Amino acid sequence: MKKVFLLAAISLGLFSCGDGAKSEGQIGQYTTVEVQDFHNAGSVAKGEKVEFDIKMKNTGDYPLMIADISAACACTVSNFEKDPIQPGETTIINATIDTDETGKGVIKKPITVSANTRPSSTVIMLQATVID
Repeated sequence: MKKVFLLAAISLGLFSCGDGAKSEGQIGQYTTVEVQDFHNAGSVAKGEKVEFDIKMKNTGDYPLMIADISAACACTVSNFEKDPIQPGETTIINATIDTDETGKGVIKKPITVSANTRPSSTVIMLQATVID
């Protein structure tokens, strides 16, 4: 009887572990991403807000967790998914450059995505040509 109880307890313990770790993500689980690292909006008028939709795909085996997106200047604002992005799924990062805050001519504004990847940051360059 003790053997049956012990076997049942061990089986219950193993089955209750499940596969929750893959859907939630844990510290030390690194993944890979596929993202275009250069986006060019072409010619835009001074004062225009230029919007970029940047697709980032999780190509690894663990959930992608974006910790932060930082911009090189106050003229670039980014919105991003804060929930884990499962393997094989794609998320969209929204970035905007307010050309009222920039000079004229070719402008290049990098944004840096910090996530559970190696290396831990990915730089994406946004470019536009500001004209009158």
